[in-house]
Amino acid sequence: MTSLTKAAAPGAMPGAPANGARIDARTWMAVAAGMLGAFMAVLDIQITNSSLRDILGTLSATQEEGSWISTAYLCAEIVVIPMTALFTRAFGARNYMIGTTALFLVFSTLCGAAWNLESMIVFRMLQGFTGGALIPMAMTLVMTRLPASRRATGMAIFGLTATLAPAMGPTLGGYLSELYGWPSIFYINWVPGVLLIAGMIYGLDKEKTNAGMLVKADWLGIAMMAMGLACLTIFLEEGNSKDWFESSFIVTFAALSLTGILGWVVVSFSRPDPFVNLRLYGQRNFLVATVLSAVTGMGLYGSSFLLPLYLGQIAGYTPMQIGEVIAWVGLPQLIVMPFAAALSSKVDNRILCSFGLLLFGGSCLMNAFMDASTGYDQLMVTQVIRAIGQPFVMLTLSNFAMQGLPPKDMPSASSLFNMTRNLGGSIGIALLATSLTNREHFHSAVLGEAVSNFAPATQQRLDALTQSFMANGMAPASAANQALAVVDRIVRRESYVMAYNDGFWIIGIVLIGCIAAIWLADKVKSPGGASGAH
Repeated sequence: MTSLTKAAAPGAMPGAPANGARIDARTWMAVAAGMLGAFMAVLDIQITNSSLRDILGTLSATQEEGSWISTAYLCAEIVVIPMTALFTRAFGARNYMIGTTALFLVFSTLCGAAWNLESMIVFRMLQGFTGGALIPMAMTLVMTRLPASRRATGMAIFGLTATLAPAMGPTLGGYLSELYGWPSIFYINWVPGVLLIAGMIYGLDKEKTNAGMLVKADWLGIAMMAMGLACLTIFLEEGNSKDWFESSFIVTFAALSLTGILGWVVVSFSRPDPFVNLRLYGQRNFLVATVLSAVTGMGLYGSSFLLPLYLGQIAGYTPMQIGEVIAWVGLPQLIVMPFAAALSSKVDNRILCSFGLLLFGGSCLMNAFMDASTGYDQLMVTQVIRAIGQPFVMLTLSNFAMQGLPPKDMPSASSLFNMTRNLGGSIGIALLATSLTNREHFHSAVLGEAVSNFAPATQQRLDALTQSFMANGMAPASAANQALAVVDRIVRRESYVMAYNDGFWIIGIVLIGCIAAIWLADKVKSPGGASGAH
């Protein structure tokens, strides 16, 4: 390969090729395969959402029990992401990517063949543990296999995996489930998985392994990290359904997560060679980028959480119809991302990120004025605006996070950056689910006070409905009860619409507020041309 004239020492990450070096087809094939893996892993976070009802029916599980299908995947994924740097040093990027992808395909197949809820949860956890590594590895390949002058292109493609996959997950899941049954959402992973393995075999040179490094690894720190992040994910995913701190279950996991994360930090800073370098958070650009990555994750996964719920509950859309709406936040990004990559080497990335945040947040604020009749036509504009903004945010945040880092810190930086984004998504969904519940109760109470039996407008509406039902042959008492039920459903529907609007207000205000935070970072441009200077 052009980029690596000498084999890297065992356990060391290779340095990137010299700026301006020619990159051959093999290297691009490896990078493309890595992107395919990241897309597949992020896609699988939400691909079960559209099919959850069918899955639960087959497995004879309740909605509350079914939430563990997603929680198990998220827990395992968030735990393995910080460990990726260690496994890459021990096995080499090529061996690790091939091995973890092969296992991911096996566990995906077992998910499709699950015979009860317990087996599904176990297989989803194993699927998350093997697939989660693919996300930071894609970013690491860009930083270590491409010269600085080509990195903007690589980061642009990586940004697409982070923004396209959450949008395409419910869409693809809905289509596959409706056409071929829910097991197909897991079996479809074989298509990108086999291509990924072939790309790794062809595109990356064989590397020496140093499995002995695992024996001397910081297993205490790993154990504390695993406990902290897994318990935090369970706390966030299950908190709303269990009424947060009113539940001893949630209190227990909150305490365990705090203990684990604090223990991880203490152990990491007390050791000269921690499994992942938390000291990177001490660098201003990296800190700003990761914090904003968490906020962007909140907006990315939060909007992908609220909109399908609204379309299913209020508009009555089928999974396939929901997918057609959601697709508009994904497809335009394929056109926008190359322009964002080109601009990132010419324009201060703080300006581009601010522009992206303004469009992303503005599109969410536009969604905050929905009513019960809002559907495909009205939402398409906001989806396209969001699609234009998201690439500018994801690409520039990646540039801020990775700027000026030495090759040995690239895997750690990639792991921490992607871990933070996923955590932000979990936090965002938890906050929005709680907000949706609380605000629906609030709006329902306020509307209920206005829509009382003593209000003249309400009485006229009830009389008109009662007369209409009686005209269709219903008894007077039954007609009056039916009229009350109709008015109650209208009040509940309007309460939910207002609660969804409140959720989009929260996302929009937070994203636009982050524009000020990005200016705390130093000026950065993607390297372009032979100079490659920042």
